[in-house]
Amino acid sequence: MNTKSASDEEVNAAAEAAAAASYPYGRSAPALRARFLRLIAHGIEAAGSTLIECAARETALAEARLVGELGRTCAQLRMFADIAEANHWIDECIEAGDPARTPQPKSRIRSRFVPLGPVVVFGASNFPLAFSVAGGDTASALAVGCPVIVKAHSAHPETSALVGSVVDLAAAECALPKGVFSLLFDAGYAVGVTLVRHPRIMAGAFTGSRSGGVALWRAAQARAQPIPFFAEMSSVNPIFVFPGAAAVKGLALAAGLHASITGSAGQLCTKPGLVFVVDDAATKVWLDALGPLLSQSAPSTMLTSAIRSACQRLLDERAGIEGVRSLAQAATDRSQVGATLLGVDVDTFVRTPALHDEIFGPTSLIVHCSSANDFLRCARALEGQLTATVWAEPLELKGQDEFLWTLEQRAGRLVFNGFPTGVEVGRATVHGGPFPATTDSRFTSVGTHAFARFIRPVAYQNELS
Repeated sequence: MNTKSASDEEVNAAAEAAAAASYPYGRSAPALRARFLRLIAHGIEAAGSTLIECAARETALAEARLVGELGRTCAQLRMFADIAEANHWIDECIEAGDPARTPQPKSRIRSRFVPLGPVVVFGASNFPLAFSVAGGDTASALAVGCPVIVKAHSAHPETSALVGSVVDLAAAECALPKGVFSLLFDAGYAVGVTLVRHPRIMAGAFTGSRSGGVALWRAAQARAQPIPFFAEMSSVNPIFVFPGAAAVKGLALAAGLHASITGSAGQLCTKPGLVFVVDDAATKVWLDALGPLLSQSAPSTMLTSAIRSACQRLLDERAGIEGVRSLAQAATDRSQVGATLLGVDVDTFVRTPALHDEIFGPTSLIVHCSSANDFLRCARALEGQLTATVWAEPLELKGQDEFLWTLEQRAGRLVFNGFPTGVEVGRATVHGGPFPATTDSRFTSVGTHAFARFIRPVAYQNELS
């Protein structure tokens, strides 16, 4: 497959083909869409070793991580195949008419959900399989009858091409219209912007940086016909550690935080970038354990040199803020990045918005508070998040209703006595949150309800039989 940047003509051809496929695919049998998704999963599994070798070479992600991601990708495809086949997503509702009702006769009304039409999906840099060509965005859109155009991420073009070939073969085996799936490449941003602005595109899904997501979202809203555009972007995933938990679970905290901060070189959207603690003896013990774990970590190769440079630049800027101090620093070099732990007092944190921003990489900021009473003030200062985590003993949360309510207003998922990295894919999953975590907090990009981003309700009044 050609991985060169698509021309305007190729973008237009893909959009027109997707529009032409919208009617036949949107009205296709649920069993056919289910078969399509299951064939994609089977094809990815058959290409497993080749895909994992290619993705590891392009992204420097560990083989074990990629093996797990491949399994998640196929499980998502099969999950959405089941959803397509059951067809419950249409949520049909019928209200009987009553012509004898007075003073006005009552009309018969039937409502159901319908697919929006062609969807553009943007592959993510940090998930070359599960959030890429045949990832959850693509699977959920295809399940409800939306043709999909994927804009591959430039961090892993060969992996994207391999998966794209699998999808093409599955579409051919199901005799689906050519425009049901297309894969386009671009080393920059032009193709993505052109796709979002194209009048044939009816929705978009993006996982990536705040700057990129906001730019595409604004382009989607600036169209003559604005379209839904769901972007998952920026999150620092704060963790609040109450003193009782620090005293009882300190060593588990240190070990778990080390793994959560450094896993996948800190390049996970749910990496904890802020940890709020109360300065006491128990907290000092577990922080003293966490520091060496991080400083002795091996340096990490990041997804791209540009991502590595951005991480180092932001770390340098943060370290230069008055009141910020270094707590731990692993070895690093010009091609890799070392795990970093910084610290700051609560007052400096609250008054310094730059300390609230995400740094994509193996780093976190400890915010030292005088008591748990400071936690509410800190929670109020935060922007929207994908997750917020609380470590506490049961009695410590008595009287903390406003603090927990504030976290609920800030985050899409609340975690208790655990870590935010690792997202379960299921019916109760919420992987979303208020801006800037996403552009629309009403939806999730992971789990069975992810398809809701790509459908809308239609009512039929007094239908002719």
